[in-house]
Amino acid sequence: MKIVIIEDEHLASSYLKSILEQQSIIAISEITLIKSVKDAVVFFKENTVDLAFMDIHLGDGKSLDIFEKATISCPVIFITAYDSYAVKVFKHFTIDYLLKPYEEEELLEALSKYKNIKEAFNPNPIVESLVTLENQTNVQHHFLVNHRDKLISINDQTIAYFYATGKHLFIYTNSGNSYFYNSNLKELINKLDPALFFKVNRKYILNRNHIQDIVKHSSQKIELLLNISIPDTDPIILSKKEINNFKNWLDS
Repeated sequence: MKIVIIEDEHLASSYLKSILEQQSIIAISEITLIKSVKDAVVFFKENTVDLAFMDIHLGDGKSLDIFEKATISCPVIFITAYDSYAVKVFKHFTIDYLLKPYEEEELLEALSKYKNIKEAFNPNPIVESLVTLENQTNVQHHFLVNHRDKLISINDQTIAYFYATGKHLFIYTNSGNSYFYNSNLKELINKLDPALFFKVNRKYILNRNHIQDIVKHSSQKIELLLNISIPDTDPIILSKKEINNFKNWLDS
């Protein structure tokens, strides 16, 4: 199998390459070393590999730039210096991650994980997870709304859920009050704290602290019950395509 290492630190790439050449978990026929976003884009446009190791920050940009400019269909193991909170986001969208500085045993464990799940790997959510990490430093914690003759700034900790109906979006607070907010769920979800809020379907973004019960009607139908009233008479049904992501979110 062929492997590419995208890492701009010589010592780091040499250390990784050395371990890969000596391990016996997977048979490797070729290892390519790349140091920049620019070279990685060119490489992926002309070559395919079975596995990629990728540092988050490179000298001429970030890994996200590679995904935007080239098609990457192979599993990815990220090498990152992100703190443990941000790493939790990566964990659910990639094969695995290595938090610098990492030990040989951690790399071998990641290779074993790759060997076990490579056939079921889906590369599509990777860009989404990267965008999530990019946006974490720009999380919006306060939301300005009009209420009669006043302006109110609502703290995200007091928000139970966001509810969309037609072209209108409303904030519902812990106290049961509701406020019109000039945005939409698609734009809003990228501004919220990903550890606190989850977009469960086209109507709701929920605060995890207000999910009281999760009812599993079937493997593809999950109903969410809140500890606060909702404006809709219809139950909150988790979108089928979000079931796995939702489970991972609850487990993080």
